[in-house]
Formats: sequence, C-alpha cells, structure tokens
Amino acid sequence: MAESESSAEQRIAELRADIEEHNRRYYEEAAPAISDREYDRLYRQLVELEERYPQFATPDSPTQQVGGAPHKAFAPVTHRVPMRSLDNTYSEEEVAAFYRRMKKILPNDKIPVVVEPKVDGVAVSLLYENGRLQYAATRGDGTTGDDVTQNIRTIRSLPKRLKGDPPRILEVRGEVFMTKKGFAKLNAERSEAGLPVFANPRNSAAGSLKQLDPSITAQRPLGVIFYGTGAVEGVELAHQLELIALLKKLGLPCNERWWTADSLEGILRAIHELEKVRHDFVYETDGAVVKVDSFAQRESLGVTAKAPRWAMAFKYEAERVETRLLDILVQVGRTGVLTPVAALEPVVVSGSTVGRATLHNEEEIARKDIRIGDTVVVEKAGEVIPAIVSVRTDLRDGSEKSFRMPTKCPVCGSKVVKDEGQVAVRCVNARCPAQLKRRIEHFASRGAMDIEGLGEAMVEQLVSRGLVREVSDIYRLTSEELRALERMGEKSVANLLGAIARSKQQPLWRLLFALGVLHVGVSAARALADHFPDLDAVMAATPEQLQRIPDVGEVVGNSIAQFFREPHNREMIEKLRAAGLRLTSEPKPAAGDSKIKGTIWVITGALSQPREEIAEEIIRHGGKVSGSVSKKTNFVLAGEEAGSKLAKAKQLGVQILSEDEFRRLI
Repeated sequence: MAESESSAEQRIAELRADIEEHNRRYYEEAAPAISDREYDRLYRQLVELEERYPQFATPDSPTQQVGGAPHKAFAPVTHRVPMRSLDNTYSEEEVAAFYRRMKKILPNDKIPVVVEPKVDGVAVSLLYENGRLQYAATRGDGTTGDDVTQNIRTIRSLPKRLKGDPPRILEVRGEVFMTKKGFAKLNAERSEAGLPVFANPRNSAAGSLKQLDPSITAQRPLGVIFYGTGAVEGVELAHQLELIALLKKLGLPCNERWWTADSLEGILRAIHELEKVRHDFVYETDGAVVKVDSFAQRESLGVTAKAPRWAMAFKYEAERVETRLLDILVQVGRTGVLTPVAALEPVVVSGSTVGRATLHNEEEIARKDIRIGDTVVVEKAGEVIPAIVSVRTDLRDGSEKSFRMPTKCPVCGSKVVKDEGQVAVRCVNARCPAQLKRRIEHFASRGAMDIEGLGEAMVEQLVSRGLVREVSDIYRLTSEELRALERMGEKSVANLLGAIARSKQQPLWRLLFALGVLHVGVSAARALADHFPDLDAVMAATPEQLQRIPDVGEVVGNSIAQFFREPHNREMIEKLRAAGLRLTSEPKPAAGDSKIKGTIWVITGALSQPREEIAEEIIRHGGKVSGSVSKKTNFVLAGEEAGSKLAKAKQLGVQILSEDEFRRLI
C-alpha cells in the first residue's frame, strides 16, 4: 500500500472516530464539544477523503448515516417515512451550485422554491391518526427514533387533536425549540441553584425533550414549529405552500415568515432578507432552508443516501468579536493528547461572556500566527465552544510572544512525544492524573458504561484523594469512602453505588468502547463484540485478524492490538473480570433459528424490566420494534396497565403476548 494511501486510511479512521464521538455528544447527550462550523469542517474532510480513496469508503461511515442512535432510555419508534438530514453550506457559491444541479436534472422546468427560517432545535416526527396525536419521536438515525410522546404532550402550543377535517394519517415533521427568553430565564435559575447552565437553546431543548420525568419537561419553555411531512393518507398535496396552509388550518404551529423565489438571484435575495430579521423570532435561527416547492419536482430530483437533492440549508456566519489573548494554556485529554486553549480577556459573544477558546493544536496556532498578547477575532459558532478565527496583526506592538508546545506534560511532568506524520502531541505516562480523570469520565459516560453520578466533579474528588487510580478502582469504592466526599449524603452514596453495580451488566461492546482504545468508536466496539465470543478472544487476536473485521480496518486494528499488548491494560482487564463485569458477547440465535426474525413488535404496559432492554432483545433476535400498533404489527407484548395500544391490537386482531409467553417464544 502506498504511503499516501496508508496516511489517508489512518486519517479516515481518525475522522470517523472523532465524528462518531461528536455525533454521540450532540444527538445522545445534547452536549456538543465543538461548534457546528468545526463539525462541518471535519465532516467535509471525511467526505473528500472517501471520494479520493473510494476503497476505504464503507456503508457504516458517518457520511452515510443520519443523526444519532436512538437512546436506550426511550422505546424505539420506526418512522413510516425515513427522516433525512439536509446538506448544508456557508457559501453562496455552493447555493448556486445546488441550484445549477437541479436545473441540470430538470433543464426545461422553472423551479420555484420556498425559503424558510432554519430553526435551531431538535428534529421530531409526530403521527396523527384521524386528527388525534398517536406518538412523537426524535429523528434518531433517520429510520428509528426515541419515543418522546409524553414529553411532547407537555408543549402548550402543540394540539393533541387537530382542528377541522384532518387527513386520516398525517406524519408531520418539525423542530422542538426553547424560546430565547425562556432559555435566558432557565439558565439564570440554574445558575442561582448551583446547577450547570446549558450551552445554548438547542441543547436545552434536547435535554428537556429527553427528560425521563415529563413533569420536568412541562416546566421548560418549549415550542414547536412544523414544516414537512412523512406519510400522509387522506389528502392530496402538490406544493410546499399548500402544505403550510394545511398545517396552519389544522392548528399546527408553522414558521412566521417564508419567502418564494424562482431564480438563483431570488434565492440569494431571500436569504439576505431573512438574515436581517432572523433575530426577531422567538426562537434561535442559524440559517435558511431552501426547498423546492413542487412535490412532483422533488420526486424527479430524488435523494442521496443521506439527504434530499431538492433542499439545502444555508448557515449564516457566526457572530465575531475582537479581544486580547492573555495566555495559551495546555490541557491533557484521556488519550494523553495535549491541547492548547486560549485564555482571553473576557468578552461578550452571542449573548454570553467568553474567557476561553479552542486552539486545536500547535500547527493551527502556527498557521494562523497566533501569539500571546495578540488582538484576536473570536467567534462562537452555534454558541458552543468559541474559537479564534484570525489575528489583528496590524495591531501588534512587538511585545507579543510566540507559543511552543511544552516538551513535558504540564500535569505530571513526563515527556511528551509526537508521532511521525501526526499533529497530536501526547503525554506517554498512562498514569498521568489528567488522563486518568478524562478516561474515568469517558468510561462512566452515558454512551459507555452509563454510571450516573460519576461526572466531572465526582471524578475530580475521587482522583485527587487517591481513591481511584485506574477505572477498575471504581468497582472497589465503599460507602465509607464516598460518604467522606463533599456533597455525598446517604442517598447520593446509595445511588452511585447502585449505578456502579448495574454497570457490571452492560454488554461487552459498551465495555470495549468505555476502555478508551484510540480510534475505537461505538461502531468498531459493536463490530468487535459481534465478531468475537468474549474479551479474551479480542485480546488474543492478531492485528491481521482484527483488520479483516468490518468497521475496524488497518489503523483501528493496530490500535486495538497495541492497547492489549500493554501489561498494565491487561492487568486492568483482570481487575475488571474479578469485579464481575460482563466480558462475554451476548448470545445470538443461529441464522434462521429465530422464531421472531422479520416480525414487528409493539411493547406496552408495565413489565419486569425496562422497555428498552426488551426492545434490544427483540432486535437481537431479528425483530423490529415500533411505537404504534398497525395492520403491519405481528405481536404486541403487553404488561400490566396496558392502555390504548392493547385496545388497538384487539381491534385489529394483532396477536397479544404476556411477558411469560414472550420469553417462551424467544
């Protein structure tokens, strides 16, 4: 393999792992770590590399997927029509290219479009049958989302029953948002209560929608805007403008303003007009959505694997301000990577005070010629983590100082290394306290071992007091040790110990992801757990054996083999084994052996274990889980106090099983 191909494969693996982690933070935790602009930059890098080196492109790449995986705490819902995301751009030239592509496909047609505000919220899909709300779901991975019906019902502006003469079936798509005033008030209340504040209205809306207790969601100032449909039966619609009129007639909230155009000049004019008024809306608007008005033309234009060819989102540039760079600090991550961070003279950007900004790496600092003491231009794209975009070199007076990455770790004093061909500088001390804290936080995170209560503040205490020196020490903590920590009463101690105990039963793929092996994301962890019978087999595998597994490849395979060659990592695994963690893969039915393969299930009522766990069991045996009962449903698993879904199943003659009957069947 040529050197350029080897480098490309490694960079593709790095980008996929990074993007997968950012997707998890964004979609599952509503806690993004980078701005939308920075995410889009990484995503485009991956697209370009996969196009240049198609031999490394795979169906599981983030470029071929929509959104994030459904969350285990909510029952899954299969969308009747897939929810696709939109291609987006910050460039008017790309808007022009988008319009030219449509004209090339439809050379003899005039192509009228509708330009709507892009609401910065959480995409949802609601199903109304005969005017009554049946369920609501998040986008999830585009095919299956989370059932958030009870939380959606708490939104006051949402009709639970449509007005007038509604169609028999209406799967309507929209965006749940938090009002700007409500967001400011909520953050003020959280700050006064000593709680962490939300990064932006989009995050707060996502967090509110994913509350397990709907009464908490009901207290949040949420709204919803609808702009599209999935499945529709009982009404014929030919244009977007007809759809908007119908939604308004039915009492569904829609965008306050929209523009029409039938030329590129008209589209750009509408985008500019929207930018002038977008701050007047009650919700955050981060761009404009351009969509073809005619549904027939949309059909002709078609879709890609991820996005429609008949729509595009244009994002406005983030607000930029100038301030002074006081210093450049260096942070150490869980894999030992040293990351420079700018300490700024505090400045207000996008409505909040900023004192820190990301600098990514030493090469980025050199490329932008950033020096300590400079006047810098800062943007807070998406109101997440601010970044320095440029330097006012014309304002230098000669006192500015260049930055050099330290040769020793700023936390533990160990030497740092920079691998050939890499930009990352790493601390090689695996027991570095900074790495340890980040590794434990990752290990306990929701997407990994899901140990609730083991967040940043708790990890800080455990590490600083020497109670946890590696992740296996988590399972040796005692109630006496925890009671001695700050803000840890009897209930908090019991809750944390309970969460730690429950984490021992997490499936093997979660443990593989939680270990923090370089380049191993959720997809690779699942592929390993599917391929090998247990962790011992993973550890014994050669790099060549690992590389042949889908979603692994050469770079990730070498990283896995290297991780398990380290004696201290093997020692840690043995301690986890002794603690009682699950190190074996979940048994899978033999091909063709499952009695429920290809069947569709609905779960309702109170059962002996959480619905999401039962849903995972059904999926593992080849079945699918839906949030509503229809003629296509094969089985309804009904527990105690089953309600309308059970009644619907009886009405349609769908087979109903008790939990005992379900167990016997599988």
